[in-house]
This record gives sequence, C-alpha cells and structure tokens, in this order.
Amino acid sequence: MMNNRNLKILKALVSVNVAGVLVIIIFFDIKLLYAYEIGFFSSTLVMLASLNSYRRMVNARVEHGIITLDDSKDVIDKLEDPHDLYSEDVLVQEEDVDLVEVVKEERKKLKDSRSVGQSLKDAKGALSVYRLGAYGVLILGFFYLNRHGLLDIWTYILALALPTIVIVTVLVKEKETEDTIQ
Repeated sequence: MMNNRNLKILKALVSVNVAGVLVIIIFFDIKLLYAYEIGFFSSTLVMLASLNSYRRMVNARVEHGIITLDDSKDVIDKLEDPHDLYSEDVLVQEEDVDLVEVVKEERKKLKDSRSVGQSLKDAKGALSVYRLGAYGVLILGFFYLNRHGLLDIWTYILALALPTIVIVTVLVKEKETEDTIQ
C-alpha cells in the first residue's frame, strides 16, 4: 500500500506529464512527444529506483544497528581531505619516530580499511537491480530515439530534468509542512 508521500509524488508526476503532453500536442510537432515521453518515463524510473534502493539500504542499516554519527567533519571535507591532512588541529609529533614503521602502519591501515567486501557494502545502493534496470531503460530509450530520428535533444533534456524537479519539490514542500506542524 502506498503511503501519503508516495501518493503525492505519483500525483505530481502524472499531472506534470499530462500537462507536458498537452503542451506538446497543442503547440509543437507530434514527433517531440516521443522524445518527451521516453525521457520523462526513463528519468522517473531512475529517480524512483534510486529512492527505493537508498530507502531499503538505510532501513537495513537501521535494523542492524549500523548507524554512524560522525559529525566531526562534513561530507565535503571527507571527500576533499579523506586522510585529514589539512586539519586545523596541529598535533605535536615525537621527534624520534621511525619513519619506516610509520609508513608500514599506514599502509596496513589503508589495506585493512578498504576491503572488497567493504566496498561492495558501500556501493550497495548504487548497484541495486532497480537502479541498473532503470539506467538500462534510459540508455535504450536514448538509442531508440536516436536511431529512428526522433531525438530532439532539448525536449529530451527537459523531460529528463522534470521528474527530478517534481520529486524534489514535493519532498521539500512535505518537509516544510512537517516542520510547521511541529
């Protein structure tokens, strides 16, 4: 059964799609409709598959108690400086440290920290069957349009962007209404 959020997203997507189809039929060539519909449908599949796979991944982590709360660094700092080389906290190091031992320890830490299993666990949301299938539909749709001469790139790009804008708008409005209620 659909919850309220999913129903709002579905209604918004359907209404935007119908409005787009009507605008194309009334004002433009019917050939643009193919690019619009294939782009809109494939982008919607990608967005919904992404939301579903990440929701399942987060729920599984919550069920197993794997909740990481490391607020010491924000996400951008972790990406730009993963080894904390440019930290503002200056540590006083001992002068008589054997550099060979330090290098060996750091190599061992790096080897232990990124095993294949850990990498697969981290990529679980990205390698979801739903997402891979949705991206396959996106690629096949593009090739179909291109091969049959129906690809209008601007219509296709607009159709790819619309579901993202609609879903983000619905989620932001819902979050704002939740915040005002509390």
